[in-house]
Amino acid sequence: MRVLQVDSGREWRGGQSQVRLLCRELNRTADVELRLTTGAGSLLAQRAAADGVRVSTTGWTMGLDPRALWRLVHDVRRFRPQVLHAHDSHALLLGLLARRIARVRPRAAVVGYRLVDYPVRRGSTWSRADCVAAVSEAVKRVLVTSGIPADRVAVIPPGIDPVELRQAAAQSLGIRARLGLSQTTPLALNLGALVEQKDQLTLIRAAAAARAPAPELHWAIAGEGELRTSLEDAIRSARLEDRVHLLGHIDGSAAAIRECDIVVLSSKAEGLPNVVLEALALGRPVVSTRAGGVPEALPETCLVPIGDAQALADTVARILRQPVVVPLLPRFTVEHLAREFLALYRRLI
Repeated sequence: MRVLQVDSGREWRGGQSQVRLLCRELNRTADVELRLTTGAGSLLAQRAAADGVRVSTTGWTMGLDPRALWRLVHDVRRFRPQVLHAHDSHALLLGLLARRIARVRPRAAVVGYRLVDYPVRRGSTWSRADCVAAVSEAVKRVLVTSGIPADRVAVIPPGIDPVELRQAAAQSLGIRARLGLSQTTPLALNLGALVEQKDQLTLIRAAAAARAPAPELHWAIAGEGELRTSLEDAIRSARLEDRVHLLGHIDGSAAAIRECDIVVLSSKAEGLPNVVLEALALGRPVVSTRAGGVPEALPETCLVPIGDAQALADTVARILRQPVVVPLLPRFTVEHLAREFLALYRRLI
């Protein structure tokens, strides 16, 4: 089976981690011949190549980069994939165009992987894929509501590698030392881009509300993004400079999780984020809003309404007093991820 994976991501986020792990597992499968097309110089290209995956790189500095289109046309004509698996909307559109332009017979089946729970426009690129894999049941519901037939949507949850994750967690980022905290000072961690979807403003309001029930608690936000200045302003306005810390971009989510006491998500929208699964694999409690597919991985006792800062503060304080450690289910491992996609590919071809 010849499979061409395509990802346009110019950054390293949870989606790129999923592409890299899936490619690594499929590349180890005896009856699969795999290629990955992605941006030249990207971390995904580097890390996939280090795993032994054959990578085809191209200039991909904007989502619908024409250089990427012509590279895909070349790769489809030369490699003649039976499945073209696109991991984002830009990759999906260019993949569909490349299949049409290349005119290779038989045509590759095109699969799109949808990681977010935003509605899609009726008649959009996603409706033209032969199949859309949704990262959670919540994402599937959004896709079906947006007009994609339910029988063309498969739910395939994300997967992580617990062994690799624990090895990565062994390194030290020195977050506590950087913040001047002792090993016994309680520390809550939020990992994610500083964008509207992640709603760190609610997290900051929760930090203010938590001063009474958890007076020693510190909050660290790891990530960069367009809302950094507004978050800095919110921290100053709430006089939380001594409690809420913007760490910026960090290399090594696993190590950061290991150095905290609890992982907290305040998101408005999610598919099913890697950070939740990574925290569970590393034995850390998680508190999250009921965004997207998060309730499919966490029990009700760890969930709060979206935008409810007081509930977030109260639940974090409660779980710090009485930790709720949730086991990582086998369906959230990379082995399960690869098996499910292989089964899907075989059905399509």
